[in-house]
Amino acid sequence: MSQVPAFPLVGPFAERLLIDDLPRLLPERRREVATFVAHRVDTLPSFTRFGVLAIGSVFRLLLSVPGGWGVAKIIMRLPLPFVAEYPRLMRSLSFAYVWEHWPTTTPDGSETGGVAA
Repeated sequence: MSQVPAFPLVGPFAERLLIDDLPRLLPERRREVATFVAHRVDTLPSFTRFGVLAIGSVFRLLLSVPGGWGVAKIIMRLPLPFVAEYPRLMRSLSFAYVWEHWPTTTPDGSETGGVAA
């Protein structure tokens, strides 16, 4: 049986999170990072992957409605078990990828002018 691909569920959330966290990151880089995050979710053990995709489905649903990002931001601040870990997982994977591949990236997502890898 084939797996449900993670990108349609986690990709849009990862991209939206990056828009807030690294607003000056180039759109093509943001998309590359979101693809990486989805790929990493695809390689998680089955039960963990199921949990990540279940939570991701809720956030993906929120992103599909007007004003949903604001509601998602409120939910992310709540001390809910597992739910608070989802954005942390997305951020850690995203930031690791950004600074591994483009070490001259500044905290707002722009380049410092150095040679990118």
